[in-house]
Amino acid sequence: MIVFITSLIALLSATTTLFADDNWPQFRGSGGVVEDPTLPETWSATENVKWKASIPGRGWSSPVVWGDLIFLTSVVSDGDEGPPQAGYYSGGQQDIPGGEHRWVVLAVDFETGELRWSREVHRGRPTEARHLKNSYASETPVADASRVYAYFGNLGVFAFTHEGEPAWDKRLEPLETRYGWGTAASPVLHQATLFIVNDNEKDSYLLALEATTGKEKWRVSRDEKSNWSTPFVWENELRTELVTAGTNAVRSYDLDGNLLWQLSPMSSITIPTPVSENGLLYLTSGYFGDEVRPVYAVKPGASGDITLEGGASSSEHVAWSWPQAGPYGTSPLVYDGIYYTLYDRGFLTAHDARTGKEIYDKKRIDDVSGPFTASPWGYDGKIFCLSEEGVTYVIRAGADYEVLGTNDLDEFTLATPALVRGSLLIRTASHLYRFAKEK
Repeated sequence: MIVFITSLIALLSATTTLFADDNWPQFRGSGGVVEDPTLPETWSATENVKWKASIPGRGWSSPVVWGDLIFLTSVVSDGDEGPPQAGYYSGGQQDIPGGEHRWVVLAVDFETGELRWSREVHRGRPTEARHLKNSYASETPVADASRVYAYFGNLGVFAFTHEGEPAWDKRLEPLETRYGWGTAASPVLHQATLFIVNDNEKDSYLLALEATTGKEKWRVSRDEKSNWSTPFVWENELRTELVTAGTNAVRSYDLDGNLLWQLSPMSSITIPTPVSENGLLYLTSGYFGDEVRPVYAVKPGASGDITLEGGASSSEHVAWSWPQAGPYGTSPLVYDGIYYTLYDRGFLTAHDARTGKEIYDKKRIDDVSGPFTASPWGYDGKIFCLSEEGVTYVIRAGADYEVLGTNDLDEFTLATPALVRGSLLIRTASHLYRFAKEK
């Protein structure tokens, strides 16, 4: 009997792992890297297109996948908001637009691209401004086997079953963001708890909600102003931590909201999401106007204030660091032992992920490319960097930098793609593409 039970547990564990790998439940999946030789290396608006679906409204949330459904969010206006803004920083905030807006959650069939359901969660005129390059639906939803959880930063959280039935909702107070730039940090889910960071100009907080009911489990105040970094659940060899990046400090909490450690300084605008690999946690921020644009590689088991002292680049808890190597908006990529940084102005750098040693300095991807906002991803020995103009540059992974090719969609995008089951999902200004190799 013991042998049978042990075998059954092993089988269930293996099945769970397989099922989890078949999904892409949150922003960047598990860090933007998969090993799947069936994924396409070339595509265009006509090549390797499994389907192309029109998406109403505007939103820069990434697609997430569970089972046979792709979930994403959008805000549809009855007025003309003009084309989305490209370029470097684009002049700041936009005035609050007029006209009626509809905040919607969408479910798209993975196989066919057909809209399975659309649910409106709010209707009215926006009460807050947003940056010209932001949207009112920039937070990526998160999904599990039962529900999808859609978070709109200054509106609330809305949970639906996979069939589109409302499960629960929790309205949140709208709070002022820096210069009216709006919100963008996505929620994360771990062990039936939904974690949300809302860093703003008035009352920043970290919030934990029961995923099954939406009930508030705890709320922790944060000594922060506006930031846009998605929190990260770090499951390391010693414990599980909830890591949040902010301007004043990176802070790590246990799953009950107790502070474990903190680290500073950071950039005055913090956007990139942490990532872990090789037993290390990688943290960065890099507002282009700051002198401090750090990268840190943190070891498990830290406690208290682990800020480096006296110009040191490493310590008991920090494996390595660089003071001026952080990107502005993109999150870093760790692939096959190398830490890659994609800068919004179109440069790529590579460092040894374990030691921080420089492999190559800034390489200009394309002399004529526009800026980059989507985070890079990697598979099959290649790094993929998607520009705002809709051009993906395919770059050889490893020590020898080489651009192998380009894939052009000729449509504006800021959203980071999803990689699942041999398919690449790219959201543009008005469409969702599913790319897969022609069989």
